[in-house]
Amino acid sequence: MSTGTDQQKAQVVNAAIQEISHIATLPEITLKIIELVEDPSSTAQDLHKIISNDPALCSRILKVVNSSFYGLPGQIGSINRAIVMLGLNAVKNIAIAASLAKLFRGGELTPSFAARDLWLHSVGTAAATKVMGDTLGFALGDEAFLGGLIHDIGIMVEMQYDRNKLIEVIEGLNIDENGVPQGSFLEREQQIFGADHQEFGAALCEKWKFPANLKYVTGHHHDPMALPSENRNLAAMIYVAERLVAGINPDAFRLDLPTLDLDPAVVDLLKLTPKAVEDVTNRLENEIKAVENMLS
Repeated sequence: MSTGTDQQKAQVVNAAIQEISHIATLPEITLKIIELVEDPSSTAQDLHKIISNDPALCSRILKVVNSSFYGLPGQIGSINRAIVMLGLNAVKNIAIAASLAKLFRGGELTPSFAARDLWLHSVGTAAATKVMGDTLGFALGDEAFLGGLIHDIGIMVEMQYDRNKLIEVIEGLNIDENGVPQGSFLEREQQIFGADHQEFGAALCEKWKFPANLKYVTGHHHDPMALPSENRNLAAMIYVAERLVAGINPDAFRLDLPTLDLDPAVVDLLKLTPKAVEDVTNRLENEIKAVENMLS
């Protein structure tokens, strides 16, 4: 049975999602692609037909598919070929990724935060999550990449919904000269918004009909061990990935990461050895550049 507090929180989150649906949303064609791919009766031809109606999206998808990040042999010149090579689900995830960059706009809110900082952090986390998935042998591929890219989308919900409240959250963090917050971003969000960016992000994923795994990621990337055991892996990878990214780039967004220490339970869950961390970290700089170029 839900408490009054749960009901109040749900009302806050629903109000924000309703409000931003008028301001910032995925393009209608991307939402159609998600709906189509989630329908088990859909075919590659169905997907090709939808994407072909949008030449700009076609170009962006082919740019991603042909990027060094994917490392496919030879150039792929048609959406049809991309669908055959990668499958419907991967092309759907690429279409979402290609549509997301435009949502991370809005300039500088405070000297400590601009939407672009969050985008670069998200791109880095996407690259790190995919590299980690490959290194650890988790067959999550595009879902790992997309999960990393959208994990903090709830902060953009807050920014679109009530930027003054988000400024209030940030200004109360007591940020030191290295950009490290001395207070808890999540606690400040709860005090000022009545919910945190994980809850806003999970609600947006539900609104956009994203797969459940992406809802778990946005809703629990700070506490992956709170998820049922069968749903923890991707959220745990993103929990680690965003800390590795913040560790290699002191200028990266980390307002919600007062410490970069890893929860031993998460390390144990992923069987994450020091060697694996070193391997992922060594590959990160090049991979992040590749993703930035791919999604620019």
